Amino acid sequence: MPLLTQNKRIERVNSTAELFSKHPHLKESAQQFVSRSPEVVDTKQLLYVQQREFAATTPADNSVSILGSDDATTCHLVVLRHTGSGATCLAHCDGSSTWTEVPLIVNAVTSRSNPAKEGRLELHLVGGFDDDRSTSHSLSLSILAAFQKQKEEIQLETCCITALYETLTERLCPSSGVNVKTGQVFPASFTCRGPAEELRSARTFSGAQMVEVYDSSRELVKIDPCRWTPNNDMAFWLSQDDETILQYLSTSPHAEPPHFVHHIKSTIQFLLDHPTADGLFPGGQPQLYRRAEDGRWKRA
Repeated sequence: MPLLTQNKRIERVNSTAELFSKHPHLKESAQQFVSRSPEVVDTKQLLYVQQREFAATTPADNSVSILGSDDATTCHLVVLRHTGSGATCLAHCDGSSTWTEVPLIVNAVTSRSNPAKEGRLELHLVGGFDDDRSTSHSLSLSILAAFQKQKEEIQLETCCITALYETLTERLCPSSGVNVKTGQVFPASFTCRGPAEELRSARTFSGAQMVEVYDSSRELVKIDPCRWTPNNDMAFWLSQDDETILQYLSTSPHAEPPHFVHHIKSTIQFLLDHPTADGLFPGGQPQLYRRAEDGRWKRA
């Protein structure tokens, strides 16, 4: 089925400028999105999604009310929701394997939706710094094309990506939260990016592919066993200044948030402290985290 907007088919486009020219209302909805100040999300309600991760749940979830992610400089944040069931998925896509990731996102929502429940699939796209190498622009077109190939009919509601995002706002670190209960998608600010922030970052830093990090049936954050190869050469980066790290370890050095360098160094230190991941997953079992009474994620 085609990708639609206002019930009109979106044809394949060669640029995001062409998309907004053919569907000017998307620019208007993007303007409404960025005009809102980022909302600070209560950690007790949040499930934070890191790069190359996705998470999905339903309004019946007692542990998660908000799915959120940020720092989407050249990345894109993808939110897909079924209006009937309320099943919602948020993914942080960086272009590593878009054509295999989009079907995972769609299945995460449809598998949690009653086929008999009336409603439609609505898509929201946010992010992408318009970098010199057109990394974001290519990702924008790939995501749109991948959704156009899905068998489900999907309505594009929000499309605040690449050059348009940069034109409309000075905030070059796109963020997004989605309220699972109401379906509201909004700019967001987060004070916590856990649980197991460094482990999850290390998995991505080591080249792992997109993974689902939440078991909504048991309301558990689930980090499956992963592997990486010992590499003491990484210690070199710990002694480098901020500009060097930005230049060589970022796809968008001029658009990274203030905490980027600290994040990179803490991830590298974690990898050095754990040359292999074997000891982090005793018996080859995943790490599980449950929402505690104080609202924090605790090891289950």
